[in-house]
Parts: sequence; structure tokens; C-alpha cells
Amino acid sequence: MTDTSKRPLAVFDLDNTLADTAHRQRFLECRPRDWDAFFAAAPQDPPIPEGIALAVESARECEVVYLTGRPERCRRDTLDWLERQGLPEGRVYMRRDSDRRPARRTKLEILRRLGRDRAVRVLVDDDDLVCDDAEAAGFTVVRARWAVPSVTLRVAQEREGRT
Repeated sequence: MTDTSKRPLAVFDLDNTLADTAHRQRFLECRPRDWDAFFAAAPQDPPIPEGIALAVESARECEVVYLTGRPERCRRDTLDWLERQGLPEGRVYMRRDSDRRPARRTKLEILRRLGRDRAVRVLVDDDDLVCDDAEAAGFTVVRARWAVPSVTLRVAQEREGRT
């Protein structure tokens, strides 16, 4: 049963929803993939204006939280990046460093946990598989279509469970 006395949640993905990862895709295109370099370059991600504006607008009526497939070891860089962009403060949910499950499974698990005691007004994410599963579970979804899709990143999210 959800607590209706608290503001509803607006849940935002990071990569290719708020942060443009195009400049670091090259680290995933080589063999073996250079995951350390990929995540080390995240602090230089340019913000995506459409995603940033939606997060700021959502904060008027909702508590904004961030749900990312980034590993926990990236927390400090991620928090610093969010602050530099002027994004609303909010809890950040990240995958454990050793968790290699697909993003659609890890994110849906967290969404369901959040929805047990709070209304989740919206999930904003660029990953179609995450969005499909969230919609099937009854969540309202905004599909972030404002970044250039990356097949390499999509494969990494689904098959390698890295982001």
C-alpha cells in the first residue's frame, strides 16, 4: 500500500537520458571492452537538455530519484555530475559492482520496491527493454528519445549487465 501523504516519485535514468554518453562509446567498441575507461569518462558527459529540463520540471510536484545501471563504484563521480548540472537532489540507486543482470531486471526490481510504499508517477529511461518491462508491470513511462541510440551500449546493458 502506497503512502499518499508523500510526494510521488519521478524516476530518472542517467546514461542517454540525462547524460550524453556518445563521447565514451569508443571504449565499448574495442575488444575487450574497456569498462574502466568507459566509466572513468562519465564525469565529462555533456548534459542532455531535454532530460535535464524534464527532471527539473518534475521536481515541482515529485520527489526525483535516479535509477542507473552504473556500478556502485561510480557513485562519487555520479553525485558530483548531478550536482554540477543543477539537477534536483535525490536518492541514487546503482547496481552492485558485481551485479551483471540485465538492466531491465535490476531496474524493475528497484521500481517495484519503490512502488510498494510510494506512488511512482513516472520512469524516464532510454532503454526500450527497461521501458517495455516497466510498462508491463503497470508503471507510467516516458521513453527518452533525445540521445542517439547506441547498439553497443544496448548490447552491453542486456547481455553483459554493465550499465
